[in-house]
Amino acid sequence: MKRRQFLTAASTGLAATAIAAPAIAQSMPETKWRLTSSFPKSLDTIYGAAEVFAKAIAEATDNKFQIQVFAAGEIVPGLQAADAVTNGTVEMCHTASYYYVGKDPTYAFGTAVPFGLNSRMQTAWQHFGGGMDLMNKFYKKANIFAVPCGNTGCQMGGWFRKEIKEPGDFNGLKMRIGGFAGRVLTKLGLVPQQLAGGDIYPALEKGTLDACEWVGPYDDAKLGFNKVAQYYYYPGWWEGGAMLHNFINLDKWEQLPAAYKSVIKTASMAAHEWMQAKYDAANPAALKQLVGAGTQLRPFPPAVMDACLKASLELYKEVSATNADFKEIWESTLAFRNDQYLWWQVAEYTYDTYLIRNRTRV
Repeated sequence: MKRRQFLTAASTGLAATAIAAPAIAQSMPETKWRLTSSFPKSLDTIYGAAEVFAKAIAEATDNKFQIQVFAAGEIVPGLQAADAVTNGTVEMCHTASYYYVGKDPTYAFGTAVPFGLNSRMQTAWQHFGGGMDLMNKFYKKANIFAVPCGNTGCQMGGWFRKEIKEPGDFNGLKMRIGGFAGRVLTKLGLVPQQLAGGDIYPALEKGTLDACEWVGPYDDAKLGFNKVAQYYYYPGWWEGGAMLHNFINLDKWEQLPAAYKSVIKTASMAAHEWMQAKYDAANPAALKQLVGAGTQLRPFPPAVMDACLKASLELYKEVSATNADFKEIWESTLAFRNDQYLWWQVAEYTYDTYLIRNRTRV
């Protein structure tokens, strides 16, 4: 190419770049949002996922879209996060949907329900089983659009001051328990309490609570429950795969450019993976630490599990008879779970149980 042709081509390319740059900048407006978490900063994983999410948003948009994260209590209490989104106090929150079952039990399906989906099934149902569409049709009534953003994996069954040997041992117990499970255990005489994470230890220490559940060994050790309750039960049959969400004010969501909507979905998935990976990595060492310090690790006896399953199925039937949203989503969840276990019992479960039996051989 001759020198004059080269300079002409180069100047044409520079001009095109100069024209394109403002168009790109224009598609990424300066936007600042506030996110209130339902969790205290001390719980670095379940709270930390919101910060991972916000950091990914800023990096992907060259800091044009900034989301400031606030811990529970800094703007509103942890259990009022969804209300703050509904009424526009904040643009979004990071929370557990089942905290709001007092408004409608259908909220439970966004996080976990007794004898429901495990964590991978929950993610699969949300993204490929119609779960996200069903839940967002429901959340729309509260002016909320939701995107999955984290999962704890299967949780523990909680901390008790006395052993649970039979279903009757639940009778009269005052227990902090989240979501729909409290209503199940009410059938067995338990008195459920809904408390935010930071309020549980003082209540257990003072005797206001006889038992509590939170997440699993890593968080439970941080919260110090082993200091005031001796028996640690498993599994958390009401939280086989507890999912967290970003709840976004629907009006604010619809005003966002398509690029920012895409970035929110992508950053939410990144934080989702980060949270579960962090819990999976941290829980084994924390469990060893708790047991080494004297915690009495106990499985729920088969008779207790059977009684809880029976009570759960009774409650599903009762609520479905009067709540169309609940019935639709429960039927979707149940059908998806049962089909999933056709596959899990073939490969996943067989593989895992074989290695569990043989893990000390190598």
